[in-house]
Amino acid sequence: MKIAVYPGSFDPITNGHLDVIRRAAQVFDQVIVAVAKSSAKQPLFSIAERLEMLRIVLREVPNVRVDAYQGLTVRYAREQGARALIRGLRAVSDFEYEFTMALTNKKLAPEIETVFLMTEAKYSFISSGSVKEVARYGGCVEDMVPVQVERILRDKFRMRGEG
Repeated sequence: MKIAVYPGSFDPITNGHLDVIRRAAQVFDQVIVAVAKSSAKQPLFSIAERLEMLRIVLREVPNVRVDAYQGLTVRYAREQGARALIRGLRAVSDFEYEFTMALTNKKLAPEIETVFLMTEAKYSFISSGSVKEVARYGGCVEDMVPVQVERILRDKFRMRGEG
């Protein structure tokens, strides 16, 4: 079985992420969408909220499962029996960082390949950061995130007295 891990913060999942996940699910037998627990970032959503959002929007993709992890991504991938890490590329600006990460991961775990998937052009400008910024100020994030996530974002900022 060919297993791949698609790691990320998914704070929140965007249509660009969803595009990459669906395409990876066509290549691999199983794709694990893994929410990274990072102390370096201040996420808008908790790990539990991000896992729930992912489960909601990915329920129609049968060979995808959702999980969370902490620590080295390649260690988590090994524990899951994965042979590949999926990374999405939006534009050339993503490449240098992703290239460095891929080489670092290859040094740590030579048996695990990094597979880059380009997002569709219509999603190339979308990032979780820009989605949160637009939603925070009450802007429209339609077509940037799944419909379910759009509602969750609106509710989140309404509860915080923003948006």
